[in-house]
Amino acid sequence: MAKPLSILFVASEVQPFIKVGGMADVAFSFSMAMRELGHDMRVMVPKYGGISERRNRIHEINRLRDIPIPVGSHSDPATVKSSSIFNPRYKVQAYITTNLKYFDSKKGIYNDIKTGSPYPDNLERFIFFSRSVIETCLKLEWFPDIIHCNDWHTALVPAMAKVLFPKEFKKTNFVYTIHNLSNAGELPMNQWELLGMPNNVKQYFEHNKKINFTKGALLYSDYITTVSPTYAKELIADGKLSGDLNLLLKKNSKFFKGILNGLETWSWSPKTDPCIHTKLEDNFAAYKTANKQSLLSKFGLIYNENTPVIGLITRINEQKGIPLLISSLDNIMKENVQIVILGEGTLEMKNKLKDSASKYSKKIKVKFGFDEELAHLIEAGSDMFLMPSLTEPCGLNAIYSLAYGTVPIVRKTGGLSDIVSEYSTENKKGNGFVFVNFKSAELVAAVKKALTQFKSKSIWQKIVENGMSCDFTWSKSALQYDEIYHNLMKD
Repeated sequence: MAKPLSILFVASEVQPFIKVGGMADVAFSFSMAMRELGHDMRVMVPKYGGISERRNRIHEINRLRDIPIPVGSHSDPATVKSSSIFNPRYKVQAYITTNLKYFDSKKGIYNDIKTGSPYPDNLERFIFFSRSVIETCLKLEWFPDIIHCNDWHTALVPAMAKVLFPKEFKKTNFVYTIHNLSNAGELPMNQWELLGMPNNVKQYFEHNKKINFTKGALLYSDYITTVSPTYAKELIADGKLSGDLNLLLKKNSKFFKGILNGLETWSWSPKTDPCIHTKLEDNFAAYKTANKQSLLSKFGLIYNENTPVIGLITRINEQKGIPLLISSLDNIMKENVQIVILGEGTLEMKNKLKDSASKYSKKIKVKFGFDEELAHLIEAGSDMFLMPSLTEPCGLNAIYSLAYGTVPIVRKTGGLSDIVSEYSTENKKGNGFVFVNFKSAELVAAVKKALTQFKSKSIWQKIVENGMSCDFTWSKSALQYDEIYHNLMKD
């Protein structure tokens, strides 16, 4: 077996500390998968105001108090604290950047929780966090074999290390994962000095007349990954989807790979999940019925065993296909179906969804915000899970749905193409329902097809069995990352 490596996984959100999307789940589950392979795995994340130090057992480290972190011409102190994330078998150390101005005073991660709008100082906040990663390694005199960065929030770390501290980080390799390239981290050119780097490297960040954090990560990292094979192909093929960074990805395609995110079976298993009403034992129908009844009760809907429930856990925005769903509801609501939605988004989009839900108040219910326990119950209690995404880099919820015996209805895009295949009544293969074009008529047709098949218990049972027999755990994907890490250490 290859030798264990020291790895620092840097992310803007990590379960169980804080979560708004799939990144937090991946940060947790990936770390556990790497720890299982024997690596010295650690994570680093900011401490937002919504994170309880007491509940998460966060404590100070003497030599990491009040570290001055420069952002442009001024500096602010970061106190980097310690905690851990764990499952029943493994524990991973966590470093947590605290600072009142940038993080502790804000309860949201990226957006103000009252208005739904992005914080105006987001770029500065994550410049600060990225530099705190570098300073932590310097203070600890710990320079891991691999620093693995994720999305634009941590995209400056490779450049900061290689440009400002080349001697200290000379043996460290940098991996950068694109989770979603819809935001690349962009600053006006006249704010270059905020990055704290010399002018002679500005060209490596300049893109479409702006400072582009992600471009810097693509050029300074030793390997680039993204969260599914299909999304990797789409990014190279589509300049619009990649923010015109596709030529750079294509040029470096030898060092760019799409690897599907995996399922963490301690957190997401219907047999052991502490968040759900009834765990799965021998009787699938009893498990599904009990959780469905509990789910509908929480949303204030009436249970009927012949009425299928469609669940959505989503960001309420265009990328996730919410406008497409709203435009399709009049037709979907003609059918015998109930819909439950959990999500957060902009005030405008939430109001539009609220209006649609109130029009069909006996069949659609929406809860705004994020609730981890309710998210698990939606996966367990729904019969179907809808993802009508315009783009979808990975689609972790489709993986969760299959594990919980909940049949996905998805648009063929990104990782959803790698996870969900159309069920065929002829060969009895396939694990869900797929539509191709981002059109209301196609979404409605896919939902109607699913509702029709639901009426046949034998067909539905087969679709559920097909889905539950799929292996989307980290077992294969983690080995691909392990190989990338070890190959980098050979160079």
